[in-house]
Amino acid sequence: MDVPWLLVAHGSVTALVVVSFLCGQWPIFEGTFVQRINHFLTFGIYHHFLRLVHAACGTGARDLVLGVEQYCCERPNPILQVFYVALIGVTYFIIIQTSFQYIPGYYVSGSHRYLSIVAVAIGALLFVLTSFSDPGTVTAENVSQYLSAYPYDNIIFEEKECSTCKITRPARAKHCRICDICVARFDHHCGWMNNCIGEKNNRYFLAFLVWHFLLCLYGAIIIGFILAGELKERKVVYILTVYYGIDNSFSGLFPHVAQWLLAVHNTQILLSVFLAIIALLLGGFCAYHTHLCLTNTTTNETFKWQDYIAWVKKENEAKAAATCKASSSTANGEVRKSQPRKWKAFFSRSHTQADETVVKNNIYDRGMIRNLCEVIVPLSERRSFSHRKSD
Repeated sequence: MDVPWLLVAHGSVTALVVVSFLCGQWPIFEGTFVQRINHFLTFGIYHHFLRLVHAACGTGARDLVLGVEQYCCERPNPILQVFYVALIGVTYFIIIQTSFQYIPGYYVSGSHRYLSIVAVAIGALLFVLTSFSDPGTVTAENVSQYLSAYPYDNIIFEEKECSTCKITRPARAKHCRICDICVARFDHHCGWMNNCIGEKNNRYFLAFLVWHFLLCLYGAIIIGFILAGELKERKVVYILTVYYGIDNSFSGLFPHVAQWLLAVHNTQILLSVFLAIIALLLGGFCAYHTHLCLTNTTTNETFKWQDYIAWVKKENEAKAAATCKASSSTANGEVRKSQPRKWKAFFSRSHTQADETVVKNNIYDRGMIRNLCEVIVPLSERRSFSHRKSD
C-alpha cells in the first residue's frame, strides 16, 4: 500500500493558501513568500480580474464589479454574517451526519453529543451579542463624559472636531466611514460582525474569539479520539502486525494506518484538519487581541503608533543626515584638523542618535488587572461615568 501523497500535498497547499490569506499581513511574515501570496490573493487576482472584465465586456461591466465591491467593502452588509452562520451550520451538520454515529465510542462518552450542542449555542450567542450590541456610539449627549474619561495624549490623539458628526471627537474614538458613527475606544470595523468593535462590545468580541478557538480545538480533539477509538475497536494495528507481518513501529505502521483511515474515515480526517487549522488561526488572532486588552491598546491605536514612530524615525534620520553634512562641511573648511577629533565627533553623533530612540508612551496603560477590568466593565457602564463633567 502506498501513502496517498497527492492528498497530503493537496492539504498542505490548502493550508498554505488559508494561512497566507488570513495571516499574510502579520509582521512575522513581512518580506516572506507568505506575504507575497497574501498580496496576490487580496490585490493581484482582483486587479487582473478587473482588467479581464474591462477587456472582455467593456467599461460598464467593470463599473458593475466596482459597484459590487463598494457595497461589500464600503457599506454595512450582512454577507460575512450569513457566511459565518452557513459555515458553522454546515460544518456542524456534517459532524452530526458523519461522526455522531461513533459517539459513544471507545474514548468518547455519549455526553459529547449534548455538550457540542451547548458549545455551538454559546458561540452563536456571543456572535449575536457582538454583532448587534452598541459598540459605544459617541453622541452630543455623552461626548462630554467621554472627553473626561479618556484624556488626550497629544501624540496620536489631539483635540479636534469630527467633520461628519460635528462634535468634539474624544481621545481613542474614531469615526467609522462604514457605519457612519463615532465609536468610543474604537478598535476596528469587523465585517464578520457587520459592526464596529469598540468600548462597549470589545468584551463580547474577545469572548467570541476565545470561545471559537476552544470550540474548534475541542472539535478537532474529539474527532481525533473518535478515530483513535475506531483503530482500537477494529484492531487495525493488531491485524497489520499479526496477519500482514508489518513491522510494529511508527515508520512501518504509519503509511498503512493512514491509508486505512483515509479510505474509511476520510470525512473525519478532513474535518479534524479543517478544525485544527481554524483553531491555529484563531489562536494567533486571540493572542493578539488578548495582548491588546492587557496593554489597554486598540488595533487602531497600534497602527497610529506605528505611523507615528515611523514618522519620528524618518525625521530623526533627516536631522542626523543634515547634521552629518554640516559637520563634514565644517571639517573640510578647518585647516589641518587632527584625525582623532574627527573620530571623536563621529562617535559623539552616533551616541546622540542612539539617545533619540522613539519610545511608545501609552498613557492609557494602567496595569494588566485594571486594563482587563476596563474591557470587562467599560467606563461608560460604570456609575461614575454619568457624573463626569466636561473640563
